[in-house]
Amino acid sequence: MKFLYLTFLSFLLFTCQPAEKPQTEVLPAQAQTPDVEARLTELGIELPEVGVPIANFVPAVRTGNLVFVSGQGPKQADGTWITGKLGADLTIEEGYQAARLTGTHLLAALKSEIGDLNKVKRIVKVLGMVNAAPDFTEHPKVVNGFSDLMVEVFGPNGKHARAAVGMGSLPFGIPCEIEMIVEVED
Repeated sequence: MKFLYLTFLSFLLFTCQPAEKPQTEVLPAQAQTPDVEARLTELGIELPEVGVPIANFVPAVRTGNLVFVSGQGPKQADGTWITGKLGADLTIEEGYQAARLTGTHLLAALKSEIGDLNKVKRIVKVLGMVNAAPDFTEHPKVVNGFSDLMVEVFGPNGKHARAAVGMGSLPFGIPCEIEMIVEVED
């Protein structure tokens, strides 16, 4: 019996070893990230003007190599907000497009803080808040509009950690508000 027990333990130790992590090639930042300004032009994206905040805060704050960009929403070129609640007034696709538009406002606020988007090393962390009906559960599909844009613009350095959460309401009735933390060059 003792032999069977030891054999079983040996089997478990042998078969339950943690898998080795695959080695990934680390490329220089220039090889990973396209010329961001040229990429925006290629995508047909013109960054909006950075507006004056409606309260006592600033659009972005830099501390060291991190930039914290305040929450932004989907303001259209004519100055009006896209409004509506996901799962009640807006489809997932409409929410996705609103999150993508919100991404352009975040990029504009970031650029106003650092001067050149080519200084971005990595989009680090994103919080996407979705104005949703109580039974709506597709928040990640909405915030993907933002995340997909960041990868289109920054390549692999646009991939980020993220939370996509539902809210009972958002300012002005907007469908999403997104904030981000970005690592930049010295």
